[in-house]
Amino acid sequence: MAIHSVFDAGALKAELESAAISPSFIPTIWKYVIQNPECNLDDIPSLPSKAYPILRSKFRAMTTTVTSTSDSKDRVTTKLLIRLQNGASVEAVIMRYDTRLGKYDGKPRLGGPRSTLCVSSQVGCKMGCKFCATGTMGFKSNLSSGEIVEQLVHANRISHIRNVVFMGMGEPLNNYTALVEAIQAMLGFPFQLSAKRITVSTVGIIHAINKLHDDLPNVNLAVSLHAPDQDIRCQIMPAARAFPLARLIDAMQAYQNKSGQKIFIEYIMLDGVNDQDQHAHQLGKLLEKLKSVVNLIPFNPIGTTSGFKTSSEQNVKSFQRILRGVYDVRTTVRQEMGQDISGACGQLVVNLSEQRSAGGASLLTDIEDLHI
Repeated sequence: MAIHSVFDAGALKAELESAAISPSFIPTIWKYVIQNPECNLDDIPSLPSKAYPILRSKFRAMTTTVTSTSDSKDRVTTKLLIRLQNGASVEAVIMRYDTRLGKYDGKPRLGGPRSTLCVSSQVGCKMGCKFCATGTMGFKSNLSSGEIVEQLVHANRISHIRNVVFMGMGEPLNNYTALVEAIQAMLGFPFQLSAKRITVSTVGIIHAINKLHDDLPNVNLAVSLHAPDQDIRCQIMPAARAFPLARLIDAMQAYQNKSGQKIFIEYIMLDGVNDQDQHAHQLGKLLEKLKSVVNLIPFNPIGTTSGFKTSSEQNVKSFQRILRGVYDVRTTVRQEMGQDISGACGQLVVNLSEQRSAGGASLLTDIEDLHI
């Protein structure tokens, strides 16, 4: 029987309640483990005596280990390779920002340095998106909620994490129960992240989008749209066949009506596939009833097997100009971080033998800054 992570909130709560121990002790347990990562669970002070044999026999302070870290050349991005107790590995990426750089709405920025963590929710992914390295792995397994939370614990030892984005390996909404449990843990003590600083990205799992706001109010929703019509979407995202674009837009509209929040649209720019002016007009019309922010993502190389090319700078600028100027859709262009360590969008894949070099990484707009 696999030993649970002490951060598996559901399992820990159930075991404590079965012994008539209040779950109110869970934050105390977590705080001690975070402060003492190599601790023996018997060392946690001030717990009921009945709690110790339960912790000793069924839980472990940490079930995952960081086996390697890779820093980008400018040290704004760090990729963690994390080994799970079943022997599989996932990747998580820390991205550092300085809010004082540049201006926002014509005014100097306030604040200072902060870090965002991109977490994985699955080993591999079953969505099979043709432009994404993780899809080449196929689907291996879901992470438990504790394995998701432990990525945050590991990352916080390197850099204080303020924002979390579920944009790493896997489709978060295909691991829905663990996703919800993990985020609820991150929102509570001792992590105390703000829901408005957590973003869940999905290719468009409609039935899960329909219940996400009820389970996780105020969490940001990002939808990997990547095409303005169903045919192109199915060509580059095979799983899109199960999620017709018209129904997906309806689900996004319903989510927005409930939450009152803008929806982030992720759109990877593929040369000659979805980056022409006509595609920009189609996308603008598709989103006209939504309050959204479109993030145009340059395609990142994922090895020699990919048949895609990065859109030209001219095409990206024209695409952005149409969305902004004709349809008044707020549009940003993602300046990628961590390409030189294969930590950029679409590049996460566990492959210890391959080392890529695609140039240096640089600062970009944090998702928190995309709110209007």
